[in-house]
Amino acid sequence: MNPKMTKLPVVAPLFLAVLLALASLTAAEIKSLTISADTRPMILFEKFGFTHTGHVTIRVSSVSVTSKIAEIDPSRLGFFLLSEESLLQVLVEIQQTPQLCVLDSRYISRLFDFRNLSPPPASTFNHSYPVTSPNEYSLFFANCAPETTVTMDVRTEVYNLDPDGSRDYLSAGLTHLPSLFSVFSVAYLAFLGFWIYLCYSHKLSTHRIHILMGGLLLMKALNLICAAEDKHYVKVTGTAHGWDVLFYIFQFLRVVLLFTVIVLIGTGWSFLKPFLQEKEKKVLMIVIPLQVLANLASVVIGETGPFIKDWVTWNQVFLLVDIICCCAIIFPIVWSIRSLRETSKTDGKAARNLAKLTLFRQFYIVVIGYLYFTRIVVFALKTIAAYKYQWVSNATEETASLAFYMVMFYMFRPVERNEYFILDEEEEEAAEMALRDEEFEL
Repeated sequence: MNPKMTKLPVVAPLFLAVLLALASLTAAEIKSLTISADTRPMILFEKFGFTHTGHVTIRVSSVSVTSKIAEIDPSRLGFFLLSEESLLQVLVEIQQTPQLCVLDSRYISRLFDFRNLSPPPASTFNHSYPVTSPNEYSLFFANCAPETTVTMDVRTEVYNLDPDGSRDYLSAGLTHLPSLFSVFSVAYLAFLGFWIYLCYSHKLSTHRIHILMGGLLLMKALNLICAAEDKHYVKVTGTAHGWDVLFYIFQFLRVVLLFTVIVLIGTGWSFLKPFLQEKEKKVLMIVIPLQVLANLASVVIGETGPFIKDWVTWNQVFLLVDIICCCAIIFPIVWSIRSLRETSKTDGKAARNLAKLTLFRQFYIVVIGYLYFTRIVVFALKTIAAYKYQWVSNATEETASLAFYMVMFYMFRPVERNEYFILDEEEEEAAEMALRDEEFEL
């Protein structure tokens, strides 16, 4: 059999999967991993934005290659760099020439193949390569040998050199993230201080939901502080030094609190009614366990990479669970709007009910807008932004989140005479007419 014959039916779809996976890869650091009995024709290790002072260092050891075919050509296994612009060109090239091994493509930057390994039993290789053409590159391992299984230990370092000669392990488009997250953490701490002052100044109007909202601000601020420290240590040393653990803990608490607060506000808990209905409790019982699963998927995605076999599956799990949770938190708001409409027909308090309906309708629009923006618009920015401006999508997401928090907290702030709940007898007739017109039907 021709050694250049690759597992070609798999390679083209795999490149398409890589195109989708690349949108989720945002950071790089020093990584050490073990590839065990792997038969995949392509393994993506890193995606990194290089400046003109970029370097990639690869160390492989304990390499073992087994094949059902007697003879193995070591030139058919190796590492290479591929720019995002060249990815589609390589895909087209493989489709036009099915027998082509990707290591022979003219669009890749070939680093080394297994001919460069030291003799067995050591079978090691360690070398650093300069990247002189600034761009965003992906580091791949290719196995073009048919029916071949590879086992090896791999350590990768990708970094840019700063003017002072120090290494920056964050991609060129993400090097500003520590400062960005620090600025927003200060903003949320100031927000929390103002919220505490507001609750203290209006003790009689402060409900349990307002305490939870304050807890949400605290978790968001701590999450951003840990994110800033995480990225700082990755930037300087290539490893997070434990800050990633704290980041995931506070991220879990923040996300669970966010969805819980939205659900509880949507039900009117504590400020409209002191209890939850059974169906509202079921929403919380669905959302909270799903968020546990979503955060588990987030940890796997963030702490591993596409080099593990189930990485794409974990991405799909995270996306599916996030969509389910986003849909679930909308139901309590819709139920509250319908309940208020029914109540307005019998209690004779049209103006008050109109104010409440206005509040919940606006909250419904704000939540939908926030979910749409952070899930779709931000993803689109991550996909289309040049690699040097990847931080823009993070800044946009954090700005949108801060704006959402401010609007939500303003709408449900603890004040004695919230304008949404003022009774004005002169407006009763107008309110009754508005309710009869069913302007709030969803």
